Amino acid sequence: MKDLQGKCVVLGVTGGIAAYKMADTARLLVKMGAEVHVVMTENAARFITPLTFESLTNQRCVVDTFARDFQYNVAHISLAKAADLILIAPATANVLAKLAHGVADDMLTTVVLAARCKKLAAPSMNTAMLENPVTQDNLAALQKYGFEIVEPAAGLLACGDVGKGKLPPPEELAEHVLRHLAREKTLQGVRVTVTAGPTQEALDPVRFLTNHSSGKMGYAIAREAMLRGAAVTLISGPVALEPPPFVQVEPVVSAKDMFLAVQKALPETDILIKAAAVADYRPATVAREKMKKQDHDLNIALERTDDILRWAAQNRHPGLFVCGFSMETENVMANSREKLEKKKLDMIAVNDLRTPGAGFGVDTNAVTLLTPEGREELPLLSKAEAAARLLDAIEKKRV
Repeated sequence: MKDLQGKCVVLGVTGGIAAYKMADTARLLVKMGAEVHVVMTENAARFITPLTFESLTNQRCVVDTFARDFQYNVAHISLAKAADLILIAPATANVLAKLAHGVADDMLTTVVLAARCKKLAAPSMNTAMLENPVTQDNLAALQKYGFEIVEPAAGLLACGDVGKGKLPPPEELAEHVLRHLAREKTLQGVRVTVTAGPTQEALDPVRFLTNHSSGKMGYAIAREAMLRGAAVTLISGPVALEPPPFVQVEPVVSAKDMFLAVQKALPETDILIKAAAVADYRPATVAREKMKKQDHDLNIALERTDDILRWAAQNRHPGLFVCGFSMETENVMANSREKLEKKKLDMIAVNDLRTPGAGFGVDTNAVTLLTPEGREELPLLSKAEAAARLLDAIEKKRV
């Protein structure tokens, strides 16, 4: 998905060893559809050449404030006006100090001072320099002036020290840009809770009952809600997925764990989307020791787990929107409509397990959205696109 199509991003690259990493960042942003302009300090050009960025972005890379062959008439003003976002990375202690005190003595600091768009700075330096009170004061001043500071990573630094001060990887920097530019902030100020993944119900210390849910759909919903500006809590069963950035993740294991997490989150939730595949039954007793194999068959007594969706709908506060998920293999729409009405939900997203590309563990989904008023059938989409369509429908219904 070209999430940054039509957006202009200015990358400010300063004179730190991590400057070479910004080539990959520029490439990622271009791949996402952004128009990327790189402004370098003279010291940055000692670590990586302007030609590298020009080849990756197909845009003129600017270093000299007084360059006469630039495509804009007044380069620093034109770039400042064109930018939807400025990311300064790596941001050295020297450039941070200049920006904090309004010094504009080169092309980069001049563009930043002239710009009214969102500005991000990713500090990258030796740990002692980063932790110096002067640097910390400058970072605090920049935050006061509206800059967002990207937290430095920790690890082995170029100087040989180990500590905080590494530039985050290009993928993480790109996520910061996406967070601000990828979507209209239609859910700004809205609190969204999403459940995702399977639950595991213990039989003994070794074995458990579970299902094939990968959690991909719930994670896609959480990420899409975050991009739209929502404050997102993701209550996740055990999955093999990277958590979405800028989302509060609450890991759980069993259906009881998930029930308690939903109970805790519900009072502060505006939209609840239950995409998790929660076990309907659990072993009535859990063996303290591993159950040994016997020469005869084994019967396991099961008991019902808590119906989290029913409880949430019954205990809703005014304004809460509750959306469930339904995965069926027979009488798909009839069973899902009954679930919608019986549990008094606002919406239910229906999956037919028999539909190619809509089962567990795949990156696509075919969903039908049921509401008390009707239904909307979505075609086979990527789970990211399906998440976007689901949230579109929820937003429309909440108006």
